[in-house]
Amino acid sequence: MRYAKTMRIYYPKLLIADKRGRIFDVPFFEAAGMAGGEYFRLSSRDLIKLPADSELFMLPGRSPVGFDPDKRSFVRIENNPLIKKKESCYAVAAFLAPGYTTTYSAAYAEPKKTKKLPLFSYAAAVLYKNEFYAAGVRVDKEKRQELRGMDIEKVRKNVKLLEKVFPKNRLVRHLETCALTYGCPAAKNFFLKRYEGPLPSSPFCNARCLGCISHQPGSGCSISQPRIKFVPTAEEIATIALFHIQNVREAIVSFGQGCEGEPLMVGETLEKAIKLIRKKTSKGVINLNTNASKPDVLSRLFRAGLDSIRVSVNSFQEEYYRKYYKPKDYTFKEVAGSIKTAKKNGAFVSLNYLVMPGFTDSEKEVNAFRKFLNKQKIDMIQWRNLNYDPILYFKELGIKPGQNNMIGVGTLIRKIKKDHLSLMHGYFNPSRRRISGAQCGVFPL
Repeated sequence: MRYAKTMRIYYPKLLIADKRGRIFDVPFFEAAGMAGGEYFRLSSRDLIKLPADSELFMLPGRSPVGFDPDKRSFVRIENNPLIKKKESCYAVAAFLAPGYTTTYSAAYAEPKKTKKLPLFSYAAAVLYKNEFYAAGVRVDKEKRQELRGMDIEKVRKNVKLLEKVFPKNRLVRHLETCALTYGCPAAKNFFLKRYEGPLPSSPFCNARCLGCISHQPGSGCSISQPRIKFVPTAEEIATIALFHIQNVREAIVSFGQGCEGEPLMVGETLEKAIKLIRKKTSKGVINLNTNASKPDVLSRLFRAGLDSIRVSVNSFQEEYYRKYYKPKDYTFKEVAGSIKTAKKNGAFVSLNYLVMPGFTDSEKEVNAFRKFLNKQKIDMIQWRNLNYDPILYFKELGIKPGQNNMIGVGTLIRKIKKDHLSLMHGYFNPSRRRISGAQCGVFPL
């Protein structure tokens, strides 16, 4: 009777999972999203069809939360309502494919004591029009990390080939493990001779980020990929950078990968490597993904031939930046100073803005972000998902549910685009052609 009373043809339906990981929709409960620890009803306007290469997760120990249209309230569902037998059920979330930004986290409730979720982002996932949808927005149309474009047999073939071409290059061996053992899309692209080639170089870091995917000592959270254990020589770095640039149209090579610490910590090696690259070719973009903690080191790298930087930031409020990055021997002042240094040297500057629904779109953070954009010269915003336990993130920052007024992640992106027309927006580090095209209005993303 309840099903017949509340059923509508098209509305986002709640998804749940059983203990075996099987996913079911619950037709008499609407799906909900979560932001800042608060629950929200989801409409079709909040949703996109689940992108290819996305994944659905069962969240162990977390009870799904949906909206009951009869009671007009959110409900925590501890036992599977689709069966008579009392059996626990669990929340379902989506890990969106690269190029998409989460706008609402999955809605769930957890017990007082539970294990930290692994280092992924957790978008709200629903059933809508008999298909899987998720709460997100597309921010980059480039197909750089689509799995359909990554022939793993071709990757394996090229790994064996480069073992013969570069038999003593330790960095090539490291990237082999990244590509074949950990499935790193950047490493795969290197062996497929396309897009952006990774140049991991630093086993050291001067921050202790909550969401670091390669270093989680004593946190109870597994790393996603082990950190490089050696500093490659400038010659090892330059050799594979030149190989990539010579074999890839519109090539990019980047220091600062998930499998390393902060590349500025080995600035002398990077400086020598960049000089070796630029001695041989002026082609390609040499990029640095960085926490931007050392403006003086950056100055030397720009003089050597560095073209662009991507600066990672979770917040433009120093209190919350500090709580997430836990920096050692630097402050947000150095980060801003590095950006100024980059622009003085004519470099392209992107922000790797780590998005967490309920925080990134909160009133105070939005105001701090706008103030920063009005003060600093930025060329691009990469709206990337912050891979961290959504509830724990707010606990770590000391923010309780209900403390933030939110405008919505989608609304934030639209407002920034409207207020800063010259800014590029996306997810990936751009090639020279894309930068030039965006400046001419050809590539709006």
